[in-house]
Amino acid sequence: MIRCKFVYAVLSGSLLLQSTDALSQTQRTMTVSELFSLVETGCRQLRAQKSEVDVAHHAISEAKSRRLPDVNASLSVSYNGNVLMTDRDFSNAKGITQPHFGNSFALEAQQVVYAGGAINTGIRLAELQKEQAETGVALSRSQQRFMALGQYLDLVKLSNGMKVYDSNIALTEKLIADIKAKHEEGIALRNDVTRYELQMESLKLGLRKLQDQRSVLNHQLCNTLGLTSDVVIMPDTAELKTASDNGNEADWQSRASVSSPLLRQSKLGVDMAQQQLRMAKSDLMPKVVVFATDNFSGPFTYDLPPIDNNFNIWYVGIGIKYSLSSLFKGNKTVRKAKAQIVQSNENHAVTAESVDNQMQQAYTLYRQSFVELRTQQKSVELAAQNYQVVNDRYMSQMALITDMVDASNIKLNAELQEVDARIGTIYAYYKMKYIAGEI
Repeated sequence: MIRCKFVYAVLSGSLLLQSTDALSQTQRTMTVSELFSLVETGCRQLRAQKSEVDVAHHAISEAKSRRLPDVNASLSVSYNGNVLMTDRDFSNAKGITQPHFGNSFALEAQQVVYAGGAINTGIRLAELQKEQAETGVALSRSQQRFMALGQYLDLVKLSNGMKVYDSNIALTEKLIADIKAKHEEGIALRNDVTRYELQMESLKLGLRKLQDQRSVLNHQLCNTLGLTSDVVIMPDTAELKTASDNGNEADWQSRASVSSPLLRQSKLGVDMAQQQLRMAKSDLMPKVVVFATDNFSGPFTYDLPPIDNNFNIWYVGIGIKYSLSSLFKGNKTVRKAKAQIVQSNENHAVTAESVDNQMQQAYTLYRQSFVELRTQQKSVELAAQNYQVVNDRYMSQMALITDMVDASNIKLNAELQEVDARIGTIYAYYKMKYIAGEI
C-alpha cells in the first residue's frame, strides 16, 4: 500500500507539471490539407529541392545563349620605341625614328552555322535536367508529406488511445468505489480493493506514457512543418473518416504508371541518355562558322621608314573545322552512350516493376486493413460483453477479483487495437496515394 501511494504521488506530481506546461501551449486544429500546405512552406529539404529547379532554369538560358554569335572587341594604345637596324653580323648599327604613339581597335564576330546538332542537343539536355529537378521536387514533396502524414496519424492514434485510457480509468474508479462499499459491508476483501488500485495505477502509467509519446511526436511534427514547439497539433478526425476508395487494383496500377514521380525520374533518365548519344555523335561532325573582322590600327610599322597613318582592314568569311582525332576517339564515346541507353532502359524497367510490386502490396494491405478493423470491432463488442458478464458475476460474488482484472485488461487491449486498426485503414489508403504520386 505504501508503494501504491508513492507511485500515485509521483504520477500526480507529473500530471500537475504537465498541466502547468499546457497553459503555455497553443492548440491548433489541423486538417490533412492544411498539413500538406505547411509541409510546402515549412520543410527545409523541400525548399532546398526547389532551389535546384531555379538553377536548372538558368542552365536552359545558358544553353540557348550558345545560339547567339560570339562578339569580341579589343582596344589598345602603345608607346613605340625607335627602330635599331644592323647587318646580320650586328655591325653598321643604325637608328630609325618611328612614330611613338600606337593605337589598335579590333572587332570580331563569329556565328556558328552548323555544329552537328550539339547546340540543340545541349538545350534539350538542359530542359530535361530541369524536368528532372522538378520531378525531384515532386518526389521530395510526396515523401515529406507522407512522412508528416504518418506522424499526424500517429497523433490521432495516441489521442484516441488516451481517450480509451481515460474511459477505463473512469470505469475503474467507479468499480473501486463499488468494491470499497462492499468491503465496508463485509462482503468483499481488502485484497480486492488493493488489486484494483494497482490496476488503476497501471492505467494511469499507461496514460502517462501515451501523453509523453504524443508530446515527443508533436515536437517532431512541429519541426517538420516549421512551427514553434509550443503549438499542440490537434488533428481534424472528421476529415479522416472519408479516407476510403472503391477502385480496384488495376485502377491504382494505372494511376501509378501515370503519376508516379519515381517512374517519371527513370523515364527522364532514358531521355537524357538518348540526348547524350546525340551529343556524342555531334562530335563526329564538322563545325561550320561565318565570321567578320574589322581592325583599325596605326602606325604601319612593317615598312621602313614606318608610315605614321591609321589603317582600317576588314574581312568576312566562312570557316570549317573538323577534329581528326574524333575519327578514333569519338566512336568510343558513341559506344559508351549507347550502353548508357541500355542501362537507363533496364533501370526504368526495374523501377516500373518495383512500383508495380509496391502498389500490389499496398492495395492488398488496404483491403486487409478493413478485415482487421471489422475483426477488432467485433473483439471490442465481445470484450465489452465479457466485461459486463464478469462484473455482474463478481458483484453477485460468483467470480473472483482476478477474473475482473483479466476482463478489464481484455477490454482495454481490444479497444486499443480497434484504435490502431481504424487508423491503419487510413494509413493504408494514403500509402496507395503516395505510391501513385498523388499526395
